[in-house]
Amino acid sequence: MNWRVYILAATTFAVGLVELIVGGILPKIAEDLNVSLATAGQLITIFALVYAISAPVLLSLTAKVERKRLYLISLLIFTIGNIMTFFSTTFLTVMVARIFTAMSTALVIVLSLTITTKIVEPRHRAKALGLVFVGVSSALVIGVPMGIFVTEAFGWRAVFLGIALLSMLSMILIALLLEKMPVVEVVPLKAQIKSLANLKIFSAQLTTLFMLAGHYMLYAYLTPFLVEAFHMNASWISICYLIFGIASVSGNALGGWLSDKIGTGKAIIMVVSAFAVVLFSIPYTIISLPLFLIVTVLWGALSWALTPPLQNYLIQIDPKTSDIQQSLNTAALQIGISIGSAVGGAMFAVTGSVMHLSSFGAILVLCALGCAIFSLKRAPVSQEHELDLTSAQHHS
Repeated sequence: MNWRVYILAATTFAVGLVELIVGGILPKIAEDLNVSLATAGQLITIFALVYAISAPVLLSLTAKVERKRLYLISLLIFTIGNIMTFFSTTFLTVMVARIFTAMSTALVIVLSLTITTKIVEPRHRAKALGLVFVGVSSALVIGVPMGIFVTEAFGWRAVFLGIALLSMLSMILIALLLEKMPVVEVVPLKAQIKSLANLKIFSAQLTTLFMLAGHYMLYAYLTPFLVEAFHMNASWISICYLIFGIASVSGNALGGWLSDKIGTGKAIIMVVSAFAVVLFSIPYTIISLPLFLIVTVLWGALSWALTPPLQNYLIQIDPKTSDIQQSLNTAALQIGISIGSAVGGAMFAVTGSVMHLSSFGAILVLCALGCAIFSLKRAPVSQEHELDLTSAQHHS
């Protein structure tokens, strides 16, 4: 396998840190910038929303730009965004910086995946792509606890300076060691949107959106929840995030195993149903920390267990547009995160408590279950739809 894949994986780790790391240090950011926790939580919302829109739009707009050059430009903008966060003195400045980092993160991760498929032999492709995804998931596991530790030692701004330094190192390695990449054909944005006209596909994508929205109702405010429920200090909060992160990564394996064992349809229904039950039960587990930690493991594992069976399902129901659906599924995931963190923040602002955010999140997950059932019961994607999509691509 091409050793340059390891550089791409390390780069996705560096840029992957920036999205979720805010959740663990939210109280420190809110206090320093003199805003409420609910307002600070919108830093997660805006990042996810901009990421979702940027991924397909920027790829279409930059279709004619040489890939290595575009990769380096994206990393440069990402670095500037993090340096801007480090020097920020107002919440508005941080919010603007988050927009820059979200746009560049979307491009870097998508480009990492597309470049990986071009520089490895077909027989190593699945393994190479898995390695790049490990970069993203490692950021999930290590990022938040590491962010809490750095914040306690050096302040929250140091976290973003560290990420900027990592991205600068990635830029140097990419510039020196990655060969130029030819421009490849990008599916037009119009054709991507056209693929959602089929209700079977659209409801499947909504399953991801509502699942993540329900998840982020509480996860975006997990630090204040742990403080309110257990009066935890920074060390214990780090441990909880680490437990959650490890469980999340294992959830991908769980979802893949379930999908192979009982079929994609049954796996989707089982994961979403179990997730709704777990979210609803969280407020009732605070009577005992060990009980809460057990439920946290289930919560973490199930939060990402949907991804393998759902992506497999999208490939099965419409193989012709499978590449488009993977891209749109990432967008649906990010929109779900933005909705969940926004609604959670609004409820937090109104009630002044985060204790029952997960119960309301469970309602959104039940919406995901309804969408999944609707999609599974719909007739297969028609031949006419495939012809329509091909026509849209030719005319774009």
